[in-house]
Amino acid sequence: MGAQPAGGVVVTAAPAGPVLSARSVLSVRSVTRRLGGVAVVNGVDLDLAPGQVTALVGPNGAGKSVLLDCLSGVARPDGGRILLGARDVTRAPCHRRARLGLARTFQQVAVFPGLTVAQNVLVGAEHHGATGAVGRTRVAGVLRLLGLAELAAHPVAGLPLGVLRLVELGRALAGGPRVLLVDEVSVGLDAAQVAWVAQVLAMTAEEGAAVLLVEHDLALVARLAHRAYVLDTGRVVTTGTIAEVLADERVRRLW
Repeated sequence: MGAQPAGGVVVTAAPAGPVLSARSVLSVRSVTRRLGGVAVVNGVDLDLAPGQVTALVGPNGAGKSVLLDCLSGVARPDGGRILLGARDVTRAPCHRRARLGLARTFQQVAVFPGLTVAQNVLVGAEHHGATGAVGRTRVAGVLRLLGLAELAAHPVAGLPLGVLRLVELGRALAGGPRVLLVDEVSVGLDAAQVAWVAQVLAMTAEEGAAVLLVEHDLALVARLAHRAYVLDTGRVVTTGTIAEVLADERVRRLW
């Protein structure tokens, strides 16, 4: 029987996963990001292992999305280092990180409204170096995987938020990422879509990718993640297995 942490989430479904080792595909050391003189990310250390889903949780305003901006190259940290494999990408632009195998989604869904569903997903494939027939094959596979094949030629403008979330996730998956950063993917999805996306993310990790999941849905976190980091006011306050983190008294006080 699973532990019963705050919020009534029963921790039973999270897979055991491999033991986290020094073989991290993404390593974050003492990363700090200041906005208006305030350290919204403050000395964060984090490791992502291949084949694992790692959760990053915390209250609103904790700095989770800003940290993802630093990891993906949208924002440059004011201090610390970010290693993608053996490469220091702390100052590398987004497109270079993408070519090295990093992809992400955004808290505020970001798609190209003038393009079709398939064209949006193709952008992700091409951004990661998959062009021509290879890119088109990847797009077709991702559209089938996410149940979007029938909407392939449909412009994304005007589509429901839940569908746009899937399009954005498809764009991230189309490049075959080594590291996938997922920011609040469940927002706007119905229960069936959340369940299917959970399976897709689990499959992505099983195929060897490192997945970092930023999510407020603790039931989804408990189902998917092998480990978790808890962020509050820009700092990591605890880390460990899902059961350990959700049973931590400091975490209980945050929700």
